Amino acid sequence: MVLRPACENDESTHIWENRAQIRSVLTSDCAYPSRVRVLVVEDEVRVARLLKRALEEEGHAVDVAADATDGLWMATENLYGAVLLDVMLPGFDGFELCRRLRQAGVWAPVLMLTARDEVGDRVRGLDAGADDYLVKPFSLLELAARLRALARRDNRSRPTVLSEGDLKLDPAAKRAWRGDAQLKLSPKEFALLELFLRHSGDVLTRSQIIESVWDFAFDGTSNVVDQYVKYVRDIVDTPFGRHDIETVRGMGYRLRHQPSE
Repeated sequence: MVLRPACENDESTHIWENRAQIRSVLTSDCAYPSRVRVLVVEDEVRVARLLKRALEEEGHAVDVAADATDGLWMATENLYGAVLLDVMLPGFDGFELCRRLRQAGVWAPVLMLTARDEVGDRVRGLDAGADDYLVKPFSLLELAARLRALARRDNRSRPTVLSEGDLKLDPAAKRAWRGDAQLKLSPKEFALLELFLRHSGDVLTRSQIIESVWDFAFDGTSNVVDQYVKYVRDIVDTPFGRHDIETVRGMGYRLRHQPSE
């Protein structure tokens, strides 16, 4: 499935018409194997907004940079699971940005997005340190598959199903359950529960939760973290008479680790 530009005569825009199609792709087997924090470096506002919203609906934290200078700063100041990098950018181009990222020791997988389809340009991007290259307009199905492949190159352990006692979560299938009961969670609630399960027994500060579940522009002075922890508790703990998500006074929150019997 290839999504066509909304304006056939504007080759610089490459905006896709049907957002529902994008969501259907990203909620299928083509979704990320787990939630990650993604940096999108794209100067076309509509394209950047489209990608950001589609990924956020899946629970990912997505930051957007509109030029190479901001992209370089954000990528060196934050940890990302992947970088979607446009080639044609204000300031300096994506090739140079990728080269500078690698020189700065930033090794997050980079997928370059561009309207250029010359072999020389693709080689140039890969030689600059990119991990993969996709020419616009492209299939969202292919984009999702390439991102999955990049995520698999991460050496960290990614269990098929995360669990703590009778609480289980399947990141790929986007399902969570306690015992035999299926849990209904919003994308952000799902991402928060996944974070707790991946760090079972560890105290997570509000800042750590914000950086993992929300995005760079989030206002950390608000109490949204506390609100969402309450939402998750109301779904995974309270109905079952459990108190597994603990408040650690003055520090943050922790999912109580249950020793194996």
